[in-house]
Order: sequence, then C-alpha cells, then structure tokens
Amino acid sequence: MPDANTAALAFLATRRSLPAKTFTGPVPSRAELHEILTIALRVPDHGKLEPWRMIVLDRPAMARLADQAEARALELGLDGDKIAKGRGQFDLGHLAVVVISSPKSAEKVPLAEQVLSAGALCMNVVHAATAAGWGACWLSGWPSHDAPFRAQAFGCTAEETVAGIIHIATPTVTPPERPRPDLGAVVTWA
Repeated sequence: MPDANTAALAFLATRRSLPAKTFTGPVPSRAELHEILTIALRVPDHGKLEPWRMIVLDRPAMARLADQAEARALELGLDGDKIAKGRGQFDLGHLAVVVISSPKSAEKVPLAEQVLSAGALCMNVVHAATAAGWGACWLSGWPSHDAPFRAQAFGCTAEETVAGIIHIATPTVTPPERPRPDLGAVVTWA
C-alpha cells in the first residue's frame, strides 16, 4: 500500500486561483521566486526537450506592456472595453511569470505533448507559488494570443505562443468556494 502525502492532498483539494486584480504587494523576492520556479520546473517533459521558457515581469515591465497592449489595441481598432482589458492585467500586475510554449523539432515527441508540457508548467508555477503562501492566478487575454504583440512584448517567434501569464503577489481576499465539476458527468469508466 503506498504512503499518502496527506498534506499535499489537502492542499490540492482546497487550492484556489485568486483574482489577480485583488493582489497587492509585497511580491516574492528574487530568491523566493527562484525557489518557486525551480519547483515548477519539475514538470512532465517528454524527451527532455524543455519546450518552454519563462519571462519574469516586474512593475516597470508591466507598465511598458500596458502601454504596448494599448498601442496594439488602437492599431487593431479595438473598442474601449478591449483596450481596458488588454492594459488591465499589466496595469494592475505586481509580478508575473510569462510561460512561453516553445516547441522543439522532435520526431518522437508530438507538438501536442510539448504544448501540454507548457500548460503543465503554468499549473506548477501556480501550485508552487500558492504552496509558498502567495496568491497566484493564471491569465492570458487577447494580447497573449496576438502574434505581433507576443513578438514585440516577449520576443516570441512564429512557432511560440503564450501558454499563460501567472500573476504572483499578496492576496487580499479569500473568495468563496465555487461549484466543481460533477465527477459522474466528466468521467467514464471503461
């Protein structure tokens, strides 16, 4: 019989993403973030390809990206709501880790598995930051999906995409528990 890690199971059973717009300072120090990211890198990575990279955004980077998102929105002729939404997460952000899905050419490891590895890295950043006591929230938004913005803001190549922007800071609220999926509706036993 395996030994259960009851503390880890309790953590996972109650983990919540908190709204990034409610975060405040302080944020993790460089040393604390180094530990969080080191833990997060323990992610499934078939073929040891490391099909991802990370960019840490501090407050000055957030301000620059807010301006870039607004400029790109105006270029695209987006409405005021989209402009505000595009700027918003950067204007309100204190610290974030951008996970870039950066697939490698590999005959034995399909693109889908590499993209999923980047998603797993996002979730691991959320888990590690939350376990360390910080608020963590995985966001994206239209700028993340806009190729010219990705290229300018994050140096993405044509093959790279933003898997997620994980905001990490001090939480100010504890949201109520929300309904979770019904296991019977989403699981088939074969």
